[in-house]
Amino acid sequence: MEAKFFRFLKLVGVGFKARSESQGRELFLKLGYSHEVQFTAPPAVRVFCFKPNIICCTRIDKDRVHQFAGAVRSCKPPEVYKGKGILYFDEVIKLKPGKKQKK
Repeated sequence: MEAKFFRFLKLVGVGFKARSESQGRELFLKLGYSHEVQFTAPPAVRVFCFKPNIICCTRIDKDRVHQFAGAVRSCKPPEVYKGKGILYFDEVIKLKPGKKQKK
């Protein structure tokens, strides 16, 4: 079976890590919570971690790949003040300015 569609996710933040097990069936995320977040990929999707902060979702069915990537991203969406969270690889976050100090 040939993988045609890819979706890359990037973990941005101190201590955020990902690892995959069971030949791409399970994904474990450390996102600053007191426990690891576990995802089981659907049969049509495989998950690989090239580095501890880069996740690749791949397979033939485009809809399922993007749906699974969205589910992973919803676990820790990007934050607009510091830019931390789970981002798509080609996504750019426009950061908001913080509180202005009075003079």
